[in-house]
Amino acid sequence: MESLPLKIDFHVHTIYSHDGLISFKQLARQIRKTGLDGVAITDHDTIKGALTFLEKSKSYDFLIIPGVEITARGAHIVALNVYEDISAGLSIEETVELVYETGGLAVLAHPITIHKGVKRLLRGEIFDAVEVINASSFPFLFSVSRSKAFAKKFGLVEVAGSDAHYFEEVGSAYTLVNSNLSIESVIEAIRKNAVTPCGGRIPFGIRLKREALVLKRKFSQ
Repeated sequence: MESLPLKIDFHVHTIYSHDGLISFKQLARQIRKTGLDGVAITDHDTIKGALTFLEKSKSYDFLIIPGVEITARGAHIVALNVYEDISAGLSIEETVELVYETGGLAVLAHPITIHKGVKRLLRGEIFDAVEVINASSFPFLFSVSRSKAFAKKFGLVEVAGSDAHYFEEVGSAYTLVNSNLSIESVIEAIRKNAVTPCGGRIPFGIRLKREALVLKRKFSQ
């Protein structure tokens, strides 16, 4: 009997991001609730959360893929399967090169969205994949349509992630991955384009709750 594809959210932020709210216990609970098989931890410009959550997950039956969302000049780049920090503030090309030097995958995150989309024309062929569905993107349908067009133009693999910063957002968007439950197998499936992006936008009420909690944390510090 053929196994079902894995359900992986490739873009999740934790308490190790400056604007993240997700603890490991909250993440584990939400993974069970949504039926996810795993997530990629992609905090802003730090690998610390990914490595910490990876260690904590060893007694659980879901997969943690170590990653980071790198703030390059003009774009955000999600690096998957990396185990060390990659400098922020470099050019897009320099950032992608560093990702490859560490053995990671370079994914262009939310390329078409207000405030955090790409700021200039890109050589799309330098990326391994494009995040065509980002549950946090606005305007959502426009973002998905244009991101898919970008991926098609350059013949790139299409993936999806929630861009969750609050635990209820995890799993809003995800990628079906035809692979075994291991980091190596999932990464290889992306390289082979054995993936399908799925999901929708984060509900407005949950987004509002997240923003209120982020502000509360900010002013309590």
